[in-house]
Amino acid sequence: MLQQVNGHSSGSDAQGGKSLREDLQEFLGGEALLHELDDLTKVNPVTLETVLRCLQARYAADMFYTSAGCTLVALNPFKPVPQLYSPALMREYHAAPQPQKLRPHIFAVGEQTYRNVQSLIEPVNQSIIVSGESGAGKTWTSRCLMKFYAVVAASPTSLESHKIAERIEQRILNSNPVMEAFGNACTLRNNNSSRFGKFIQLQLNSAQQMTGAAVQTYLLEKTRVTCQASSERNFHIFYQICKGASVDERLQWHLPEGASFSWLPNPERTLEEDCFQVTREAMLHLGIDIPTQNNIFQVLAGLLHLGNIWFADSKDEAQSCQLMDDAKCENKDGGLCISFGHTPREQGSIRTSASLLQLPEDPLLETLQIRTIRAGRQQQVFQKPCSRAECDTRRDCLAKLVYARLFDWLVSVINSSICADPDSWTTFIGLLDVYGFESFPSNSLEQLCINYANEKLQQHFVAHYLRAQQEEYAVEGLDWSFVNYQDNQACLDLIEGSPISICSLINEECRLNRPSSAAQLQTRIESTLAGSPCLGHNKLSREPSFIVVHYAGPVQYHTAGLVEKNKDPVPPELTRLLQQSQDPLLKVLFPMDPEEKSQEEPSGQSRAPVLTVVSKFKASLEQLLQVLHSTTPHYIRCIKPNSQGQAHTFLQEEVLSQLEACGLVETIHISAAGFPIRIPHQNFVERYELLRRLCTRTSPGSHSPSPDEGHSEWSPHTKGATLQPLLQDILHTLPALTQAAATPGDPAEATPVPVHCGRTKVFMTDSMLELLECGRAQVLEQCACCIQGSWRRHRHRKQERQRQAATLIQAAIRSWLARKHIQRMHAAATAIKRTWQKWRAQTSLLEAIIRLWPLGLVLANAAVGVRGFQRKLVVWACLQLPMGNPSSYAVQTAQEQAGVTSIRALPQGSIKFHCRKSPLPYADICPEPSLHSVTGFNQILLERHSLGHM
Repeated sequence: MLQQVNGHSSGSDAQGGKSLREDLQEFLGGEALLHELDDLTKVNPVTLETVLRCLQARYAADMFYTSAGCTLVALNPFKPVPQLYSPALMREYHAAPQPQKLRPHIFAVGEQTYRNVQSLIEPVNQSIIVSGESGAGKTWTSRCLMKFYAVVAASPTSLESHKIAERIEQRILNSNPVMEAFGNACTLRNNNSSRFGKFIQLQLNSAQQMTGAAVQTYLLEKTRVTCQASSERNFHIFYQICKGASVDERLQWHLPEGASFSWLPNPERTLEEDCFQVTREAMLHLGIDIPTQNNIFQVLAGLLHLGNIWFADSKDEAQSCQLMDDAKCENKDGGLCISFGHTPREQGSIRTSASLLQLPEDPLLETLQIRTIRAGRQQQVFQKPCSRAECDTRRDCLAKLVYARLFDWLVSVINSSICADPDSWTTFIGLLDVYGFESFPSNSLEQLCINYANEKLQQHFVAHYLRAQQEEYAVEGLDWSFVNYQDNQACLDLIEGSPISICSLINEECRLNRPSSAAQLQTRIESTLAGSPCLGHNKLSREPSFIVVHYAGPVQYHTAGLVEKNKDPVPPELTRLLQQSQDPLLKVLFPMDPEEKSQEEPSGQSRAPVLTVVSKFKASLEQLLQVLHSTTPHYIRCIKPNSQGQAHTFLQEEVLSQLEACGLVETIHISAAGFPIRIPHQNFVERYELLRRLCTRTSPGSHSPSPDEGHSEWSPHTKGATLQPLLQDILHTLPALTQAAATPGDPAEATPVPVHCGRTKVFMTDSMLELLECGRAQVLEQCACCIQGSWRRHRHRKQERQRQAATLIQAAIRSWLARKHIQRMHAAATAIKRTWQKWRAQTSLLEAIIRLWPLGLVLANAAVGVRGFQRKLVVWACLQLPMGNPSSYAVQTAQEQAGVTSIRALPQGSIKFHCRKSPLPYADICPEPSLHSVTGFNQILLERHSLGHM
């Protein structure tokens, strides 16, 4: 079948495409439904052809993500799709109860890893491995995942923590543009290709909030600073400086308009990444202030001018090579480098470079021209003029050394800005973004290391998922038919195997410290490793080379310069020269350390093992794999629809080779037939023992013990024999769960894949795990309802008792208050009655007095003027006599009485009469003055006359 596919692909004619389409229509019953299959495990049958056509149909429908079992396949759309990565969509996947039921997306993978960290059983560190060829979209995928975690993992509870979370989120996101500007470049296959590998560790605290991050880098391709292939470019930052700097900055950094630099090819190309302002703002957010930024860009400008220094061949070996004096010189690619300024080109370049790097000009030129040699037991120092090639090599070495130290310093600054305190985080989610598999017309040590890293990651996937899963099925006693898959262990043995491999042979050539020819290295590799099935040879190649058959295809590596690049020698005099710089940044990058010795060139007879590039890269790669093995991995396979980067273009040949290389079909087979969920017996019983309640309820006559009894007999030290009855009781509840979850219109859901109980673990599918979780949630809901009902009943009874008690207390208080009020009123009434009776008994004389004293005054005042009948009327009114015949009353005046009484006239004003036994303290009587009132103090004599009976 694979040969037929290759035949169709290689022909790419209409007849082949037609026959392939007919076969697919026969298999799938219509091509119109292909784009609806969001999981490749649902494709029937699972072949390269059906998978290819399904991906093509979804790509045409703008569906760029498809599930493939444990792997997410991501197709690069090669066009902006803003709605596919909006914050609203992030929140939708984060808030969904079951994100796996939504459309496949990288946010679904991100949410799954985030919820795994939130697991209450056993939180485990998570990792997402983003793999694929160069240009497949790995960097974009990692960037979107970082934005997703920055949104969902920043949920603070206070304003202060909200500000801290925003600052951390902004710094983490700002680390991307800085690292891409200094570490990415335009290659033949990708305009924004990562020329280094990075593992981003997103650190979470116990509340699953992002507290910081850490970045670890691998194998920066520093040779790109001085050597770029045709149609490729240098790192983005150099173009950003030249295109985005202001006029004053250009004047300060000696970057005039129209200046050409040999290390800056294709400057006319304008990319989206050539945004200088974005890089500067990101650096500012990371804590790199403006003066430090200008210092960095000044050093980079000095490196550009350093690349314009060219040497001429020396006629005498005893004389050092001189700088070219011509206004025009031929560069390494055969082009012309035009000079600028009034001085000769190289003289101006060496002076400008020394000025920008703040190095002394003469020592800089001397260090590039003359090599220092230490020989003999006395460690005598000799100086030997370098050839033109050696001068160019030392110039390139100086630039690569400065750029590599600068890149490492930037990474350390980023880590110090975004890394959290070790005590503040408990778990992490790792994002691995490494360079994709590369195969160029000319491949050297960089491509060998890059492809070696991809082989290790492919082996990690094979060992972790394909091989380990099948071996675990066999050990656990499951009835399993093994699936054949492509294992790349033979290729890894060829590259890194022991005792002899390609890496060991290259390192041995470096340790011998002898001149090594490219042909000799090729012969030694082919003769020593001739038995490896992954080693090949191209007899038509004019240059010495060897071929390695990788999992993604064969790659031809040229042996010329392989040993020198592996040594990566740094002459000590170059380091000492940079330590003399007055530049603040270079002082930090190259501190004056008296104990510092060069590891690349041991001196004298005490030669230590050379720490080569391959050795350092292999050690860092092993450390990375140890971290990945300690996490739960998730895989995202990025697929490139075409190598031209064109939207709406799906080339079957290129996609087919990628699918075949990554073993996607085998992954789908194992995912469809296997059980990705495996839980140890102890954890399974601890989590799902509650389901025995359902068994007891549905089967009243069941012999299974009650939940209380099951809990009493269970302990963490229970033996496997005791666990089996508990497991069987739990598994007996699955039919009831299946019937409850089944719907009449969906028979597939009514009969899920059964659960297999192995020797130490329980194996199940995602659907069965979802069913168990639903059952567990149902039991917990029932328990919660029971607890809530009991609590409500208890609370109601308590409130009723409190209400009755309050009613009794209120009635008692009201009766006591009423009784006290009545008692006070009765006592008051009694006192008033008694007082009134006493006062009433003494009112006869008092009334007479009160009635008679106005009469006396009237008679006294009217003794002369009022006579006869009028006087009688006055007497009747004062004495309040009943109305009748006035003649029946006899009124006698005082003149008729014997004796004379003198009455002193009182002054006008109020007159107070005090009664001894009156209930009132006093009484005020204010009679109105009459016209005939007596004034003054004259005495009036009144006749005393006894009044008649009234």
